[in-house]
Amino acid sequence: MPLLHHIDYPPSKKTMDFSSLNTMSPHRFGLIAFDFDGTLADSYAWLVAALNQLAPQYGFRSVSPADEPELRQLGASAILRRLELRFWKRPLVLRALRQRMAQDIAQISLFPGVAELLDVLATGPAPLAIASSNARENIAQVLGTARLVHFERLECGIGLGGKAARLRALRRRYRLAPGELLYIGDEIRDLQAARAAGAASGAVTWGYNHPDALQAQRPDYLFHQPSDIARQLGLELR
Repeated sequence: MPLLHHIDYPPSKKTMDFSSLNTMSPHRFGLIAFDFDGTLADSYAWLVAALNQLAPQYGFRSVSPADEPELRQLGASAILRRLELRFWKRPLVLRALRQRMAQDIAQISLFPGVAELLDVLATGPAPLAIASSNARENIAQVLGTARLVHFERLECGIGLGGKAARLRALRRRYRLAPGELLYIGDEIRDLQAARAAGAASGAVTWGYNHPDALQAQRPDYLFHQPSDIARQLGLELR
């Protein structure tokens, strides 16, 4: 689960040339998996407030607006070190965030264009999955019944550093060769997990990490808006 609220960044020169990246075959992938927070759901405005409310209880630094530009260049572990959140407290804070989100779930919504993207991807040849640190109940509430049915598999409640293992499990379940699973996320750790699991990586620039930080990880695909994902898969939004 990301740590800061959403900021719209203009595409930089390093990320502007979408045509320079790989072009997907619509039949290349045996499974397309998504991160949730920051990729499908715009939960950051809620999340930064929740973190700052939890900071006194768990003894870590709160996040100020002045901190955000620097923090958005960093991976999750580096951010937690900057916030001085002790290692043994991290699972406790993550659990507390999931519980708070369940109470405030009406404040969380999908990013514009994501619902339409999921409707179109559901008509394509590859099944869909989610691999997220968020709770299954929260994800189901935000997606709603109409979009939840598009997903064949939900891997939820993943601890920090646990995504690569879940992605490898998905590859085994679907009997996918290296590169036949596409994992799309908004954080450095999403791209690192995809690489460690032998999956292709897709980065979205509308989420947590700055586009330059994502580009530095050399993702296989870079997307500036949801329609880019459909278009690169040979599909068009209705």
